[in-house]
Amino acid sequence: MSDLARAIDAVSPHMEMKRFKYWLDTERSQGSWFRTCDGEELLDCCGAFGSLPLGWNHPDLTEPAFVRELGRVAVNKPALCAMLTSHVADFTEAFYRVGGMGQTLPWLFLIDGGALAVENALKAAFDWKVQMNLAEGRGELGSRIIHFERCFHGRSGYTMSMTDSPDPKKTQWYPQFDWPRIPPPLLRFPIDDAALAEVARAEAECLDRVQAAFEAHPHDVAGIIIEPIQAEGGDRHFRPEFLAGLRRLCDEHDALLIFDEVQTGVATSGTFWCWEQLGTQPDLLAFGKKAHISGVLAGGRLDEVPDHVFAVPGRVNSTFGGNLVDMVRATRILEVIERDDLMDHVRGTGSFFLQRLNELSEELDGFAHGARGRGFLLAIDVDSTELRNRAIAACREQGLFVFGCGERSIRFRPALTFTRELVDEAVRRLGAALRAVRA
Repeated sequence: MSDLARAIDAVSPHMEMKRFKYWLDTERSQGSWFRTCDGEELLDCCGAFGSLPLGWNHPDLTEPAFVRELGRVAVNKPALCAMLTSHVADFTEAFYRVGGMGQTLPWLFLIDGGALAVENALKAAFDWKVQMNLAEGRGELGSRIIHFERCFHGRSGYTMSMTDSPDPKKTQWYPQFDWPRIPPPLLRFPIDDAALAEVARAEAECLDRVQAAFEAHPHDVAGIIIEPIQAEGGDRHFRPEFLAGLRRLCDEHDALLIFDEVQTGVATSGTFWCWEQLGTQPDLLAFGKKAHISGVLAGGRLDEVPDHVFAVPGRVNSTFGGNLVDMVRATRILEVIERDDLMDHVRGTGSFFLQRLNELSEELDGFAHGARGRGFLLAIDVDSTELRNRAIAACREQGLFVFGCGERSIRFRPALTFTRELVDEAVRRLGAALRAVRA
């Protein structure tokens, strides 16, 4: 019996199998080439749903001495909620050095999973706001989070109340809090004078609605959460001016600005954090995916409340405090990002990728349109969900691994090591797939 047949026989009685569209060959997949157990080879522009920073089996991660170190660390899984190891110190030093957070986001909390990172960012905001209100004699207020339509913040208890994915099965029938959800002001691509005028009007409207939400719930809004680019919702972009407006309202209403950078962080946009390109610093930042470890960063505004959750032992916590093996791998990944100047590489190659997508759109007379991106956060649209799904299937026939977002977007999340030669190959295969669908 083949390995694939054995895997199907072992798993199928216990798990729904339709979700397993690919059977990964972990040894033969290399770099940006994804190989399946039945011999299929695809150019990988999915990158494990954006969580694969260096591609498959990167030489620095398969070097024998490092593999031995990973194995030694994996023997034990300590409860890092109450224990410290040198591996945690190595990760923390590399994370702050490569990420360049300095004193801007000095507090760090580690946990395993992006949704749980967001969840604990919300808990930090609730705690901060309630303590602020108690100090002012307002009582125990501070239980609401302003968020935006078509956001995706996870599937845990608190995050479920914010997630507004186009796919209803992610939230349907699960209990949710009635928190303010506001239509966001989105950039339309290509950007021209009409698009800028349209988004400026939408921003003013949206900020008025945010102001109204604060007024409707006096002193009860703990924070505003937003993805700098709404990924799951359709790779939807915001202008810096809008995020600056949210910053202003948070400051005026004693609320915290929370950025969910689970999907946009760790060099994906060409800077370590996407917010760095947009000019507005958050008070709390949730991260995961390409970091290979999840968590929350917090800024100095939290210190306005001396006993905030990062300063009180056990106020936010997790038995394993993240995952020690992931931290060791993440440290090596950060070192490679730094050594190989991958953020600069992503900026340059990402701009080239976007240029090639725009050229393809012209070649196809706009059949695919709205190409957009920052670094390796890239997407292009077709005119319907049905057409998008057919296009993704056609890409697989052409040996290109992509995936969808929103109602009609095809998105690209290549590894940070993706080259211009691979960009040309990816666009060639994408063009062949789109032409087949258009025919």
